[in-house]
Amino acid sequence: MTKYTDQGKQDTRSGFGAGMTELGRTNPNVVALCADLVGSLKIETFIEENPERFFQVGIAEANMMGIAAGLTIGGKIPFASTFANFATGRVYDQIRQSIAYSDKNVKICASHSGLTLGEDGATHQILEDIGLMKMLPGMTVINPCDFNQTKAATIAIAEHHGPVYLRFGRPKVANFTPVDQKFEIGKALMLNEGTDVTIIATGHLVWEALLAAESLENQGISAEVINIHTIKPLDDKAILDSVKKTGCVVTAEEHNYLGGLGESVARVLATHHPTPQEFVATQDTFGESGTPEQLMEKYGLNNKAIETAVLKVLKRK
Repeated sequence: MTKYTDQGKQDTRSGFGAGMTELGRTNPNVVALCADLVGSLKIETFIEENPERFFQVGIAEANMMGIAAGLTIGGKIPFASTFANFATGRVYDQIRQSIAYSDKNVKICASHSGLTLGEDGATHQILEDIGLMKMLPGMTVINPCDFNQTKAATIAIAEHHGPVYLRFGRPKVANFTPVDQKFEIGKALMLNEGTDVTIIATGHLVWEALLAAESLENQGISAEVINIHTIKPLDDKAILDSVKKTGCVVTAEEHNYLGGLGESVARVLATHHPTPQEFVATQDTFGESGTPEQLMEKYGLNNKAIETAVLKVLKRK
């Protein structure tokens, strides 16, 4: 059905670490900051090779954002890294005032996003971060789908001037995009062409969308699958071109349906081409403790949930 196959499960946070290693070797202006989570962010190799370009801030995330903003004044490109919950909710004022307002060239790199942080529970999970960050003027928001794409995105954002929020995760998930891919900020990727329904997915839900499309094909339903790795700026044209062909859409994300990718897509459709839409996302709730698989099942964030949403939206065409 698709040219994409699982190359073996890897965690997207390791893709970030691999990207940082390459940047350490190729871009002398890149510096790394971390809030006492070096092992979790997989940046050990960067630190070993570039000890003078690493700043261990400790459990002081607000201070880390202020330091990162200051480093840009001297021409450095700071990559400030911690868990997504602490990289957004805990330090929103510092990001808004010190980084976004003055268009500082800071890369906010957030691991352990969404429900798949797992057993650490609701206090460490965050399902509101995309909404928080996309509302900041000038902030670019990126949510890659696998190891290879996260590595490519990490390298690409160093060349982009302006604040960036890069979101990735903890669990090992299918790694299926090309090793040598070129990451283009703001450019959606067509993964599977179809005619009956459009499935627009981001992050860990992209592979689940491909699995759903394969199952739907066996039922005689042709699903188009689009990988939206950049939520802001959004690729409006790719969305509109697809839904004008299929007539209905399902959005899928590991995030609250309020404020996430689905709402961004709905805005585009409401403005340009009203279309039936179903949302695969958490339903205005916090998470809880459990394995990633258990949580994705309970909160309806997997291929089965996408398939159910497709069957529902097809009835609304």
